[in-house]
Amino acid sequence: MSDGLQSEKIAWFASLPPVIPTELTGVWRGEGIPSGHPLDGVLENLQWFGKKFHPDLRADALLFQWRPRRLVPIEPAFFPIRTVIRFADFAKTSVARNWFSRLNKLVRARDTTASVKLRTVDEDETAAMVYDRQPIVDFFRRIGDDEIAGMMVVEGDERRYFFRLRRVNPLDQQP
Repeated sequence: MSDGLQSEKIAWFASLPPVIPTELTGVWRGEGIPSGHPLDGVLENLQWFGKKFHPDLRADALLFQWRPRRLVPIEPAFFPIRTVIRFADFAKTSVARNWFSRLNKLVRARDTTASVKLRTVDEDETAAMVYDRQPIVDFFRRIGDDEIAGMMVVEGDERRYFFRLRRVNPLDQQP
């Protein structure tokens, strides 16, 4: 992992303005931002779509593309984050993508999987998504009106995974 690239992305993220939790409401399409993290490229390989934030400050933390115009919320607890990071190279393969596409109905979330609240990062309060059953917090900062940056923090791991989310029209995708 490139410590320089990680430091650069952390500084970039800290320079962005904070987000208020209620501003997140809606469906967001995601993509990773390369930073030298082991998970760079993993979510995209597995057909990750993004996230959905509900008005009650609950969230579908992981939405995956199942069919055109059909999204499936996945229960993150089925995939312990430290194991996922350990096997990240495998998760970037076509075998993993095929396996995951067949599994996604079995690991579908039956309810929301995270809560959204204000949390402090880099001495500023900003919106954060706290996973219910994983030691993960995603912090958010504003890039533009309908675009935000995310920084995933795994408890006990100094590395950060970065991603961007763009708001989409909810009629375009049906989670």
